[in-house]
Amino acid sequence: MQNPSYACVEFADKSVQVLERVVFEKNLEEFLGVERLVVVNQFAFIQTNGFVGSREQIGTRNNAAIEEAIKQSDIVLVAWGKDNGFAERQNEILEMVRSYPGRRLLQTSRHPSRVIYDGFIQEFRT
Repeated sequence: MQNPSYACVEFADKSVQVLERVVFEKNLEEFLGVERLVVVNQFAFIQTNGFVGSREQIGTRNNAAIEEAIKQSDIVLVAWGKDNGFAERQNEILEMVRSYPGRRLLQTSRHPSRVIYDGFIQEFRT
């Protein structure tokens, strides 16, 4: 996703709760048999409103966390929404994903906080 608004290891915000529902409760074919959901963000900086998305907000260990999550995954679900304006950062992350072939790459039709379940999960398109 983009950045944590207030979610952390102990507390899931609305966006994380939507993804949990999609993966574990909606019985979508794409996620049958999935036992674990790891959520990582493009930027580690916690902020709800007025987020800028600067290099400093990526976080010193964020790329390592993203890469580790990709290594452990069979499916990568890009859930940053269509219009969040951070194309350079998104391309960096997509390059990380592509460096681990064999991962199924999916995307959401919109940011999880604005979910409409019908058609929400799609094959990734650039």
